[in-house]
Amino acid sequence: MQNKVLFCATVDYHFKSFHLPILKWFKEQGWEVHVAAFGDMELPFVDRKFHIPIQRSPFKLKNMEAYQELKKIIGEQQYRMIHCHTPMGGVLTRLAAQSARKNGTKVIYTAHGFHFCMGSPIMNWLVYYPIEKMLSRNTDCLITINQEDYELAVNHHFKADRIEHVHGVGVDIDRFKPIDENNKHERRKKLGYNKNDFLLFYAAEFNKNKNQQFLIKAIAKMKEQVPHAKLLLAGEGQLLEECKKLALELGAEKMVHFLGYRNNIDEILPLCDAAVASSLREGLPVNIMEAMACGLPVVATKNRGHNELIQHHCSGWTVDNESIQEMVERLVLLAREPNLLTTFGQKGREIIESKYSVNNVINQKSFIYLEYMKEMEDFSWAAQ
Repeated sequence: MQNKVLFCATVDYHFKSFHLPILKWFKEQGWEVHVAAFGDMELPFVDRKFHIPIQRSPFKLKNMEAYQELKKIIGEQQYRMIHCHTPMGGVLTRLAAQSARKNGTKVIYTAHGFHFCMGSPIMNWLVYYPIEKMLSRNTDCLITINQEDYELAVNHHFKADRIEHVHGVGVDIDRFKPIDENNKHERRKKLGYNKNDFLLFYAAEFNKNKNQQFLIKAIAKMKEQVPHAKLLLAGEGQLLEECKKLALELGAEKMVHFLGYRNNIDEILPLCDAAVASSLREGLPVNIMEAMACGLPVVATKNRGHNELIQHHCSGWTVDNESIQEMVERLVLLAREPNLLTTFGQKGREIIESKYSVNNVINQKSFIYLEYMKEMEDFSWAAQ
């Protein structure tokens, strides 16, 4: 029988953005790869794709339909392994896979940042915590991507057979890398920026959690101290127009550049001076890892994901998410001390190379997969 693996998430672009190297790895092992998610995107390294109407909100009735479809697919396909991602992808898949798991299918779930964490709203604990703890019983391996989530799952006695800490989804350090000064200046010219501009970069969806208003208010306060500072914001989202209006109201419209959706972040990051981030909650943010891989110092608000990646006073700084003034002071210091840009940026690159490169993460994940594959082989021999 052909070994088959199912990957499931709420939306299919989750796999294009984060998991293509792992899909490729399974193909290299000779496995048939299936994906189930909402969306019609074509994905490489995938033998079969199922369009499932999974909704992000747990209160959407469409999720009942998605559950029934997943249960039918899992029952028919007889997967040896299932790996689910995202909150609703994880909930529905683990519920739908209960019978298959009793028959030997290994079910793995990656928590890309629990919605309940230190400092999160009490409602998150009331809604998401009991669901995740209950479903951990239906999980062979729970993978967390930051130390705080790992310790929470262990200390709160989540019942998964295994709980592992893997360093995120990995960064392609050959694609995201520093460039020399001449190349940087040439790229700036093409995009209309000057050699002396102090360029800050943040790529994220415009929503309440990403909190871009914090950065817009900070850059506006820097007008007198660093008049050549510019904040480059890439992304789209519900709060985009509101953020544009705020920049105008603060007289910072010439300092804040809204870049829209970009698929060339690897070309923009290296020409910048520093990366910033303002989100209230993060698991282990890829945008910060990509910036560090490009040799940029990072100034970001305090949360578990930022705290894990950024070594305070070493590769950048973390600041209180209510202290705009602290953010301003750190950025002004970076603008006035070019040596900090270099030393912090080099340290950040070293951190990514040592732990968070895509090859390191593939090695961590494949170790887990191979243990289950070996267990399956041993079981097959014993059955004969």
